[in-house]
Amino acid sequence: MKNKYRILVIFIMLILLGVLLFFSIKRFNNSPLKVISVDLLKTTPSVYFIDEKDIIDSVHKHNPKSKLGDIDIPDLERKIKSLPSIDSANIYLNLNGDLHLDIKQRVPAFRLQYGKKDFYVDTKGIAFPTSKNYSLNCMLVTGDINPKEYQKLIELVKKINTDNFCKKFFIGIEKRNNNYYLLTSSVNYKVEFGDLDNIDFKINGFKTFVEKYLINQPADKYTQISIKYNNQIVATLNHKLPANDSILNAGRQELQKIINNGNIKTN
Repeated sequence: MKNKYRILVIFIMLILLGVLLFFSIKRFNNSPLKVISVDLLKTTPSVYFIDEKDIIDSVHKHNPKSKLGDIDIPDLERKIKSLPSIDSANIYLNLNGDLHLDIKQRVPAFRLQYGKKDFYVDTKGIAFPTSKNYSLNCMLVTGDINPKEYQKLIELVKKINTDNFCKKFFIGIEKRNNNYYLLTSSVNYKVEFGDLDNIDFKINGFKTFVEKYLINQPADKYTQISIKYNNQIVATLNHKLPANDSILNAGRQELQKIINNGNIKTN
């Protein structure tokens, strides 16, 4: 008899608990969304393509009734992540009914311009549009770039940005006629890089060439330094520089000798 009584008491308590839980959930779901907390996670470097107001406006846009029960967390996460400058979003409701959003913005590896196109490419190789309200000072790349080359470009930009010498020396990258060129900050020549293979080898070779030889030459002696070839650096003399006349004349005379000896045929 006592066991039956205990079972009946437990059964009644479970029913009451279920009723209380039902009304609590119903009350929670019908409660208005009052607190939206946005945490824009720190990045390196810091970026400001979007602010808390933009995120809150997006939440209200996708939840016009502003009721807790109408919030579809997975769907809201997908919609927030679909914003061009958002890398990731973690969204959750706490027991008080406060909506928390942890947002990470995309960090550009470089900015790409070609014709009317102008956009960023982030460190994962994903392109996203520029902002009217904010611009990050990053490596500018120009030319018709195949998206398949983004990862190699990111590797090159990272090499430049993490090397004190290169960071001060190179200010841009240009692709022309299937060749990449590194644009320099304070000298009158371009650096022909060639393709995007052997990045470390080419950069280290150029640094050695500058430190061992080029640093002692006039800044306008050459119009181009090519590091595209294996195990050699080719420098193109500036024919407009009077100091180079003797070198150029000597080269022409040597070439004429070779022609006269019949080693080169001319039409």
